[in-house]
Amino acid sequence: MKRPNVLAFAGSARSQSLNKQLIQYVATQLSDLDLNVTFKDLSDFQMPLYDGDLEEASGIPEAAVRFYDLLCSHDGFAIACPEYNSSITPLLKNTIDWATRPRSGESPLKAFTGKSALLCAASPGALGGVRGLNHVSSILQSIGTLVVPIPVSVPSAHQVISASGIGDERVAGMLNKLCARFANVLRGAQSMT
Repeated sequence: MKRPNVLAFAGSARSQSLNKQLIQYVATQLSDLDLNVTFKDLSDFQMPLYDGDLEEASGIPEAAVRFYDLLCSHDGFAIACPEYNSSITPLLKNTIDWATRPRSGESPLKAFTGKSALLCAASPGALGGVRGLNHVSSILQSIGTLVVPIPVSVPSAHQVISASGIGDERVAGMLNKLCARFANVLRGAQSMT
């Protein structure tokens, strides 16, 4: 059985994003579980705000095509989801919107259908981004992606997450368990194909 391929990214373009640091920790844990992990930064995929008139006039932007191809070539996604005003970030929502546009000769929602996703969030606030996680989970499930329970949110993340890792054993343990569940789901899905 081949090693599952996982695309890891954060729904933030900010260079010092806590969620980027969080997903890099998760990516390392997934690699240690013998998964092929590709980390990408959404700031490398500049896309205009989705607009049907723009799509009709100019087609799908090159950056959106590149990210769509990445999604299609991976078995699952590990996503750190910042929370903006109790919901999904505009960057992450826009990226998903472009990736769900129909392509000629391909099945609808090809990039997401039958895939699995690990979700996590980090926030300096007391709730750790949990409200935004609920919205991201709902969106992904509605487009055919299995969201692995139970997403992990990290409150007071500025005190817990650093470039060197996770400084709280309880949080690290929760993330490690989520990574193990995700790896098991991906391997189970492969064994059924």
